[in-house]
Amino acid sequence: MGHLGTAMSLDQTDNTFLALTPEIRAILGVFALYWKLDDSIEKMNDDPKLTKMECRMIIRLDQPNRMGLLAQMMLTVPSTVTATADSLEEQGYVQRRRDPEDRRAWLLELTQSGWERRREMEQLASEMFLEASGLNKDETLIFSELAGKIYDNVLRTGVPEGLKTCD
Repeated sequence: MGHLGTAMSLDQTDNTFLALTPEIRAILGVFALYWKLDDSIEKMNDDPKLTKMECRMIIRLDQPNRMGLLAQMMLTVPSTVTATADSLEEQGYVQRRRDPEDRRAWLLELTQSGWERRREMEQLASEMFLEASGLNKDETLIFSELAGKIYDNVLRTGVPEGLKTCD
């Protein structure tokens, strides 16, 4: 492999990566994809600038939801959802209304502006994912099914504390 200070070629790096266990390669691949997408999201999100939590909330509001359920779905705490909803409400993207099934509870839903922003974000996210991942449409479908299984397992087994407060 050479000695310290000598850069590896891409071929050597690829061979080193392939020598790792499948689990380690999966972990490293998820980390690399996360950082690439995180960087892409920061670059596209400027008209007007939304926080990561605001973007996540707009995407998760494909139907009206109670704030507590949104907190669970977004892997965060209710106070973060409330603050995010307050900000998005001020910007005109969401509105609160009483839950017809329980008049004590509130539902959060997208406004027309929120739906327009969500459609834009969804299109950009699709383009970003395909570019960042290098997967084709069929591979993306398989990956999304596996990612859904992982997501469900994380929710079922408990969300790490650090995820509940990250923005």
